[in-house]
Amino acid sequence: MAANPKKKRGIYIESKRPGGGGNDDPSLLDDKVADFSYQSDVLAQLIVDLWLGLHANLITPSTGNITTAQYQTRSAAAKAVLAARGVYLQKPIVITEDEYINGFSALDAGLVSGGVNDGIVLVVPNPTRATITGVTSPALVETAKMLMAVTPNGI
Repeated sequence: MAANPKKKRGIYIESKRPGGGGNDDPSLLDDKVADFSYQSDVLAQLIVDLWLGLHANLITPSTGNITTAQYQTRSAAAKAVLAARGVYLQKPIVITEDEYINGFSALDAGLVSGGVNDGIVLVVPNPTRATITGVTSPALVETAKMLMAVTPNGI
C-alpha cells in the first residue's frame, strides 16, 4: 500500500477541481504564491472584527465545494470592507486559516485572469489561537498583530 502524499498548505495558482485546468489532488499543486506577513493596525482590527462575528460575508461559505461565483462575492465584499479602511486592492479575498491549510486555489477563486494572478489573499488566523472571551478590543488588536506575524499570509 502506497503512502498518502503529504497535503500541501498554502495558496496556489492552479485549480484543485477535477477538469478545472489544474489538479484535484492538493499534494500535486506546484505554483505556490509567496507567503508573507504584514502588520497593520487597520488589518489587525479587521481580524478582531471577524473573530467577534462581524463581516461574516468575507469568510463564508468556507467549507465544502465553493464555487467561483461564491469566491467572487467574497472578494467583492473584501474589496468594499478594505476600501472603507483605506486599503485599496483590485482582487482581495479573505480566507480562513483552515482554507489555507487545505490549499487555496487562486484560479478557482477567479483571482487569475489570462494567466496573471491579480489576487491578494489575506488569511484570518483561527480564533482558537487567541483567548477572546472577556478580553477588550485593544488587547485583541495586539493579539491579532502577533498572530499576523506567525500565521503565513496572515492579515
